[in-house]
Amino acid sequence: MCMYAAKMIMRYKNSEWGRMYMYNMLCKGTNPGLGNMVHFSGKKYALAGTFKKGIDKLSEKKSFSKLGKAMIVIPIIICTWAFLYFENNYITVTGIDVKSPKLPDSFDGYRIVHLSDLHNKRFGRRQERLVKKIDNARPDIIVFTGDLIDSRHSDIEASLELIRQIVNIAPVYYVTGNHEWRSGRVEFLSKVLKDNGVHVLQSAHEKISNDGDGIYIMGIDDPSVYREGYKETTVVKREIEHMMNEVQDNDEFKILLAHRPDMFPLYSEYGFDLVLSGHAHGGQIRLPFIGGLVAPNQGFFPKYTSGDHKIGNCVMVVSRGLGNSIFPQRLFNHPEIVVLTLKKSEI
Repeated sequence: MCMYAAKMIMRYKNSEWGRMYMYNMLCKGTNPGLGNMVHFSGKKYALAGTFKKGIDKLSEKKSFSKLGKAMIVIPIIICTWAFLYFENNYITVTGIDVKSPKLPDSFDGYRIVHLSDLHNKRFGRRQERLVKKIDNARPDIIVFTGDLIDSRHSDIEASLELIRQIVNIAPVYYVTGNHEWRSGRVEFLSKVLKDNGVHVLQSAHEKISNDGDGIYIMGIDDPSVYREGYKETTVVKREIEHMMNEVQDNDEFKILLAHRPDMFPLYSEYGFDLVLSGHAHGGQIRLPFIGGLVAPNQGFFPKYTSGDHKIGNCVMVVSRGLGNSIFPQRLFNHPEIVVLTLKKSEI
């Protein structure tokens, strides 16, 4: 009965019939039918009007309560979206000096921009924000250590837009990553890159000359190119040894471009002075005092996700990369351009 009365009050509260119904309920303690309804006059009518005002105020309070919640929730949603967008799109530039007594005098101060793991990501119209930062670094060469494209997306125009512009800034050297091989488009991509003037190093090397001096830059394919059943370290050893046999001046400064940083102990066995890698995406989420949370081929709390590492005389620099792949969000781990400066040091 109470539920019925409440429904009737809320439904007919603004009608003459509703006010009469409320009066009979409150003042007479009855639940009248239409034939027994008492007409209002004087104080009795005023009492029903007061009750109506009470119901209206209750409705207004509910409306204000909903509005108050919305005024709190909406700014939180906007701020969260802005924070996540900033984490994925603000490009940091990290400067690292690499010192070696083997470096020729003419390469002292030589600047290398290291890019990795774009995964078809865009940074503004025609990649303008990314290109501007690369240009401002004034590099002598630009290297890209794999995953220029993403295997889950067929449109590679964003990546090619970047390449077409940076080849006009400095010579570009490139090695494949696992996503190029997964995409099944390595042959096509390599041709397009070469047609645009990129030095594609597929288990190959070149000599960079400067004022009569030279250093070697070498690159290996990501081991995912080989079918299952091959042990990846065995494949990488074979490719490196093949390149090293072709190098005539084995004592000269040598740079290796290799997508995977987890094989650094292996790379260091072959006398490379500098190894440049990517793949780890900075650990995706970076924790204070700990570093990256997780990386492919390294698992949780990986060792090689960012910055420079050293074994013997070999230095490896790992780029945190630019884009994302399976996991779409970075946290405390902005997209990164690494600017290396080679410096001649005393023995």
